[in-house]
Amino acid sequence: MPIAELQVYSVEEADVTGGVCVVRCVGGVARAGQVYAVGELRLGLRRIERHGRPVGSFDAGHVAKVHFTGAVAALLSRGQVLTSVPPDGHSLEELEEWLATGPPLGDEPRPRALRSLAVGWMQDDLVPQALRLRWGRVALAATSRCAEAEGTDRLARGAELAAVRGYLIREFGPEHGGDPAALCRELLALIDLTPQQAAAESRTWRDLPRPRIVHLRRIKVLIARMGLVRPCLPDGEPLAEAVDAWAAVRPRLP
Repeated sequence: MPIAELQVYSVEEADVTGGVCVVRCVGGVARAGQVYAVGELRLGLRRIERHGRPVGSFDAGHVAKVHFTGAVAALLSRGQVLTSVPPDGHSLEELEEWLATGPPLGDEPRPRALRSLAVGWMQDDLVPQALRLRWGRVALAATSRCAEAEGTDRLARGAELAAVRGYLIREFGPEHGGDPAALCRELLALIDLTPQQAAAESRTWRDLPRPRIVHLRRIKVLIARMGLVRPCLPDGEPLAEAVDAWAAVRPRLP
């Protein structure tokens, strides 16, 4: 069963014991008794009200007033997305095994929710480096599963994977984060234009069909992802020159 996600609309009241929030369910089914993650902290979903009456659950697309336990409720902000977790949480080891072999978990993560969780841990500089790198690998695996589950366009999929890989390389260096040259070569291989062709299309991009504009925008994102690791490439080499040529075109793209 997919885990639930709640997006905060407003915090109506809060104190050290918990708070009352208006939320929208954006995934799964929210049920009284669930636990939601806020970084390393947890909120308990104690009570749900819809149309002034208590209910046991509500599903994606619906809004409700919910009562949380936990002082972190006072720190919630509009737009924040909360992800449900088992009361004791899935361990990193469980998630790594699940992604590697697909054994059942007590509450199967939705790929995008798992990706968000893993990226949060990967970027937490209070977490030891070795654990952040492991969470980065979970984020990569979850991103691939997102693409498969959602039928993501190859350029968009490449950009999402490159966002994680680029962060790992920039944060931990090529010796730990991965090969920057391999990442750039893979991204360049996804682009079906030359820099000159893209520059020519960009001159009249407002007159292009919408699918073509979207395509150019996705190329623009890929160029930005290469920029994350460009400092790791030796100047003067053909690969660095190819990345630089695209970087020069990027400001002109839609």
